Amino acid sequence: MSKRTRRVQDTAAYLLHATAWRETSLIIQVFSRSYGNVAMVAKGAKRPYSVLRPVLSAFQPLNLSWTGAGEVKTLTRAESAGIRPLPGRAFMSAWYMNELLLRVLPPEDPYPVLYDAYDAALQQLAGMEPDGLPLPRSVAGALRRFEWMLLDETGYSTGEDPPDFTDAGAEPELRHMLRTRLNELLNRPLQTRKVLMALQRY
Repeated sequence: MSKRTRRVQDTAAYLLHATAWRETSLIIQVFSRSYGNVAMVAKGAKRPYSVLRPVLSAFQPLNLSWTGAGEVKTLTRAESAGIRPLPGRAFMSAWYMNELLLRVLPPEDPYPVLYDAYDAALQQLAGMEPDGLPLPRSVAGALRRFEWMLLDETGYSTGEDPPDFTDAGAEPELRHMLRTRLNELLNRPLQTRKVLMALQRY
């Protein structure tokens, strides 16, 4: 059951998605460690001199505060919790994780273990070299760990013990198994998956 919170102060979170709302504001979806996926309005965030505008960036660790008891909260403060720029070729993998979180998780249910796996995967993506394929073993392993944790935390695990995510030889089979289970869970392909397959980079 979703948990409604009236006031939250300085909680760790990531921005998953943002859409324009009215002339100067945004509706944002965030993934927080303590409260899960939360929707909120960021009032005035589109204004040129808004203090929120330079802070609300995807894939960057944030500390957020908000109020509200309904389905859509009101963002009251956003602060950067670090600068972690991603190289260009890492963005599709990062958007892929965001789309999974948006599609699979119910609103306002915390998944701290999954949050930590997401954070770890972003750290690996941030450390990638700008050029060169395929994905480094550490990055591929972090993405497989995230997919595994997503299935496990939401009740769709295989029931087996976690594999060795650093085993490059087992990675193709593990990737295929995880993608099959994710497709069964989602019932239709992810938009980012289509792009990734077309680019043959993932």
